[in-house]
Amino acid sequence: MKKTTFLLSVMMGAATLTGCGTQNNNQLTQIGTQVLTDVLLGTTGTTNGSGAAAAGDAIGNILGSVLNNNSRPTKQQIIGSWKYLQPGCAFTSDKLLAQAGGEVIASQIKKKLEPTYKTIGIKNSNTSVTFNQDNTFQASFAGKSFSGNFTFDEATGKVTMQGLLLTINGYLKRNNNGIALLFESTKLLTLLQTISALSGNASMQTVGDISKSYDGLRLGFDFK
Repeated sequence: MKKTTFLLSVMMGAATLTGCGTQNNNQLTQIGTQVLTDVLLGTTGTTNGSGAAAAGDAIGNILGSVLNNNSRPTKQQIIGSWKYLQPGCAFTSDKLLAQAGGEVIASQIKKKLEPTYKTIGIKNSNTSVTFNQDNTFQASFAGKSFSGNFTFDEATGKVTMQGLLLTINGYLKRNNNGIALLFESTKLLTLLQTISALSGNASMQTVGDISKSYDGLRLGFDFK
């Protein structure tokens, strides 16, 4: 509770400072961002060397982990073949915390999901999706392939992939180097359990634990 209160204080303070004029806006924003980064990453003092690079990567795309109008792709932008890159996640809200700390938290969540995905066998060489112009698709998750037809709503980012035995309902988001296919946590669990025999495995509980820790979170896959 103390940490959350402090985070909000830092962010509100930074917003207030940057609103007091234009001369020092950039410097004050950098100070506020650095303090916030130190808190979220659990570091103290100044960040330099590799730490500065990590902080820069984490904060560089401030809205990169938020699902909003700017992150929704058009149908034309999703057409093509996409290969799995890493676990994916995004917030459904662009509230202050998500804007300021979303990319840092998202990076940590992806790292927590990696062991679960590896246990199931999800990797770059066997997980991919192809969306075709004629609304057909081919997908493979951990080497298990299926195909069918898809519908995509550009206004909401919702995609429905309907195969013969399996229907996937998720959301598509634009990333810097590709797209993300994201789900509500319960639907991601269903998908992971479908492609594996680990329904009771402890690694699956990670998905549920993560979803309970953050409001308005969708989880899934980053593709490039």
